[in-house]
Amino acid sequence: MTLRYTPMPSDLADHYRRRGPDAYDQAPERHISDGDGMPCRHCLANIEAGDPYLILAYRPFPALQPYAETGPIFLHAEECPAYDSRGDLPPILMTSKDYLLRGYGPDDRIVYGTGAVTPVEEVKTRASDLLGRPDIAYVHVRSARNNCYQCRIERA
Repeated sequence: MTLRYTPMPSDLADHYRRRGPDAYDQAPERHISDGDGMPCRHCLANIEAGDPYLILAYRPFPALQPYAETGPIFLHAEECPAYDSRGDLPPILMTSKDYLLRGYGPDDRIVYGTGAVTPVEEVKTRASDLLGRPDIAYVHVRSARNNCYQCRIERA
């Protein structure tokens, strides 16, 4: 199965860069990167030392509902290209030994029993297995330690 790693939508990234309110109705905070572990959720690469970035509350779901988790993310403060590659792991997923992968149904709710901490070298296989199920519409990749949203995986 060919996978597509989906970043934050570009129109939403632009909204936040224009200081539009985040999921908690707050303006994103602007900081300067020290280059250590600040993955941009739009280009899906690390924010280099000295580059400005934003911290904001992000809810990667279309509507409020009990399973619509919200959490902090980083975003380049200046325009960056949206990640666009099929099959290749995004650069941000090469920075940890493992991630939490979890399947969601077409109703944007967690499909129970799908969440598992997965070694990075098994992410593609685990995501393909989950997306091979008819009840799974997409998979979230989250930090295995802090549950921070990284990106979404879909069928290509």
